[in-house]
Amino acid sequence: MHTPAGTECRYYFKDYFRGRDRRECRLLPAAAAHEWRPELCGGCPVPRILLANACPNLVLAASVRTTWLGLGRRMETTARCHKSGDAVREPEIGCGQCHLEFEKMRLGPDSRR
Repeated sequence: MHTPAGTECRYYFKDYFRGRDRRECRLLPAAAAHEWRPELCGGCPVPRILLANACPNLVLAASVRTTWLGLGRRMETTARCHKSGDAVREPEIGCGQCHLEFEKMRLGPDSRR
């Protein structure tokens, strides 16, 4: 679904059916959902990560962080590989473990370089 910032994000949800005006980020835990505002989608890294990395083992977690003296807020994202269990430093690239397996599947068992 398109965010208010104009990017595509599978975690953004809006419901305008029969006069409702409900918007939410479904990546945030329920405890942090009240801190989220649609303006935070503009600086959120999640749409960029989802566009760059389509690994099914990538697990994202997000939180809303206040910036200097509480004057601003921003989305902060962490990533983890479900398969290896390791934290992913660069979610746009991935953990590196899964890429090796995808390359083997793509090339097949009989192909050689």
